[in-house]
Formats: sequence, C-alpha cells, structure tokens
Amino acid sequence: MRDMCNRWVAAVAAAAAGAKRAGRRGAGVGPGMGDDGSAMGAVLVPSTVDLSADHVEVRGHDFDGGGSATAVDWAGVLGAMGTTGFQASHLGDAAVCVNEMLRWERGEAAHADEAHRVKFGEARGRCTIFLGYTSNLISSGVRETIRFLVQHRLVDCVVTTAGGVEEDLVKCLRPTYVGDFALDGKRLRQSGVNRIGNLLVPNENYVAFEEWIHPILDAMLREQSAGGGEGGGGGGEGEGEGGGGSGSGSGVRWTPSRMIDRLGKEIGDERSVYYWCHRNGIPVFCPALTDGSIGDMLYFHSYRNPGLELDIVADIRAINDLALKAEHTGMVILGGGVAKHHICNANLMRNGADHAVFINTGGEFDGSDSGARPDEAISWGKVKPDSRPVKVYGDASVLFPLLVGMTFAPHLYARRLASQGGPADAPAPPPRPSPTS
Repeated sequence: MRDMCNRWVAAVAAAAAGAKRAGRRGAGVGPGMGDDGSAMGAVLVPSTVDLSADHVEVRGHDFDGGGSATAVDWAGVLGAMGTTGFQASHLGDAAVCVNEMLRWERGEAAHADEAHRVKFGEARGRCTIFLGYTSNLISSGVRETIRFLVQHRLVDCVVTTAGGVEEDLVKCLRPTYVGDFALDGKRLRQSGVNRIGNLLVPNENYVAFEEWIHPILDAMLREQSAGGGEGGGGGGEGEGEGGGGSGSGSGVRWTPSRMIDRLGKEIGDERSVYYWCHRNGIPVFCPALTDGSIGDMLYFHSYRNPGLELDIVADIRAINDLALKAEHTGMVILGGGVAKHHICNANLMRNGADHAVFINTGGEFDGSDSGARPDEAISWGKVKPDSRPVKVYGDASVLFPLLVGMTFAPHLYARRLASQGGPADAPAPPPRPSPTS
C-alpha cells in the first residue's frame, strides 16, 4: 500500500511538472489540483508561524518514566493534564486558575471596613472564593470533597440549591446507596425508592428528615414571634399572613442563609457540609430553598403551625455586599442553574470576578446560562475582561476531586508544613498553556 501511494505521488508530481512545461497551469492534470497543478501543494500548505513561541508541546504522563517501578506517580499523572490536550488541558488550566485564587494576596494596606473583612476572611488579604454546586453533587460522594473545603475554610461562600442542603442533612440520618442508571422507575416507585442518576434514596430517609426538621421549624417560629433566643419565647402558633417577627423588629428575622446555618448547628455531625459551614462562619446562600424536600417540609409546617417567614431580600443584600466589598474574587462553580447564576450575578456588582472555573456538561447552543462559556459572562460584566476564566466540559463527580487534589489539598498540606517549619508554599503549577475557554 505504501509503495502504491508513493508511485501515485510520484506520478502526480511528474504530471504537474509536465503541465508547467506545457504552460497548462491547473488544467485538470490530476484530482484536486491547485493553481500550480500540484495536489501536494494543496495538501501541504507551508507553515508560516512558530507555534513553540506561545504554545506548549503536547505531552501526556509517561507511566514508565521516573518514579517508582511498583506504584503509580499520581502527582505526575495530574501534573501532565495541562499538556495532554482536550478536556485534560482544560482541567490543567482550571488547576492553574484555582491556584491563582489561593496564592493571591493583597499588597496594600487594609481598608477601613476591616470588621466586614474579618467576618468574611478578607482581613488577611485573601481572594474571596465563591463555591457553587447543584444538589446531585451532594447526593454523590463529591459531598465529602466539598466538606473538606468548608471544614478547612478553603472557600469563603457557598451557593447551592435546596437539594444541595437537604441531601447533606438527610445523609446524616440515613444512607444513600449506589444503584444503576437503568433501574426501572415504575418498580422503584412501587418499592418506595427514589433514583438520582445511579444513586438510590429510600423514602424512609425523607420520613426521618421530616421527623428531625419539624421541631426545629417550631423553635424557629417561636424565636421569630417572641425574640426569646434559640428555643425560647412564647407562642406556639404564628400569626398567619403578615404575622411573625420579621417585620416587627422584636424577634429573629429568618433568611434562607440563617436557616441553613441553624440546620447545620442542629445536625451536629462532622460528616455534614453545613455543620462545618456553621462552625466556621461560612455563609450558605440558597435563593431556591423551597424547591425541594425542605420546601415540602415548610409547606406542611405552614398548615400544622403557620407563620414562619424567610426574608430573601436580606440574603440578596448579603451576598451582593460580600462580592462588592471583596478586594479580589474567584468563582468555582459545579453545574449550572441557580447556583451558577447567583454567584455570577453577585460578582456583577463589582464589575466581574477576577477568576472563574466552571465545570459542567452543558452546551451553549440552547442559550441557557447553565451551558454558557465564560466569555458570555464577560459580556455581562460577571467576569473581568482581562481574566483568564476556564470551562471544563465533563462530569464534576470525576473532575472536581481531581481538581481539589491539584489545588486546594496541596495548598492546605503546604500550609501545614509551613506551620511546622517546612516549605511555605505548595509546589508551583506547570506553565499555563494558551487559553482554552
């Protein structure tokens, strides 16, 4: 076959040369001829740029090269992502972006509003990192990765959906199981089992959740009505529409974020994301808190013991102020929907985030914000024009633990070493290739 191809190329070249001598330029000497009568010239257009000046060479991890002969060099595997190509390079870019967030430090004197900055972690001049995710990731084992981040205060603000709150709390009461995507929905319904992708959640989990949360809602209503502090104060029943303490100034004014903080305190379980958010003072915003089992419980409670109110206006002011007063911000957003847009819109208040990493499977071709590339967010002023945002297309249950292993985790470990007299910083990331957003 190779000899036949060589003979064909030689014949075409000879024919082209003959055509030139006969003055018949491009007169159909052979298939696909260019103006000079050369198919080869059409195929092999000369390279006129030096790619090595601005681009890195494609190179994946060599499992035979260096390291142990009996163990996988996982640091090498992850370190080669940026030069592997395709979405591996996007993941490598995302790691560089997150490390830039973690390494940023303020170089100027503290602003006068130091009390606000102390509250939200800005007094040390750190980048304020917003973490957003959809509920399915809490249902999955990514919950433990997220718990690691908030336990060690590696992020400053969390935005999620109702399921992203309740599934964490439910898991403290009853387990979720790994099943199969192909399980029959009708049979599962008849068995009282709910499917989340290939995860299975028995209905009894939500029964346990209802039994756990209703006394807390009762206590919240008492505190709203009487202002007697947690668990204190009179009145078992609310006052219906317009009642309660949110407008009177005498009781607790509940917001979705304040309710989530309370639930995190009440669960008292170190496996819980929101226990650690409560303990570390990390605000959790959920503008769609009623869109899930928590909404069901609030609905039932409104009939059994009416009057509890949640103030969403106070929360939108809190998250927007957090972004507005931050000196430097970064966004790490898993999935789309309300969690993604709520963070992006808060950063619009400051003319855009300085860093952004999106991980999702959505495409932009239906016009949805969920699938939109970072460049669309730049057009709205939600990401700064001179930033280098990254979108990684893929399943966050695979990609996010890898990303944390390339960024947040080594950053924390280096910090621990520094406190013990070791190196003061995590290993430097590989050079960043050209933007791949």
